[in-house]
Amino acid sequence: MTQSAESFKENYQKLQEIAQKLANSGEVDIDELVPMVDDATRAYQLCKSRIEAVESALNTRLETETSAETED
Repeated sequence: MTQSAESFKENYQKLQEIAQKLANSGEVDIDELVPMVDDATRAYQLCKSRIEAVESALNTRLETETSAETED
C-alpha cells in the first residue's frame, strides 16, 4: 500500500474513533475536547485533500480517454 493510501486509511480511522468516542460518551472531558477537535480537523483535512487529488486524477484520466475515443 502506498504511503498516501495508508495515510488516508489511518486518518479516516482516526475520524471514526473520535466520532465514536463523542457519540458514546455522555460527557466529554473538557480538557480532551480541544485536542480531539484538533486531531479530527487535521485528519479531515488530510482525507479531504487525498480525495480531491484522486478525483482530479480520475477526471483527467476520463477526459484523456474521452478525447482519444472521439479522435478515432
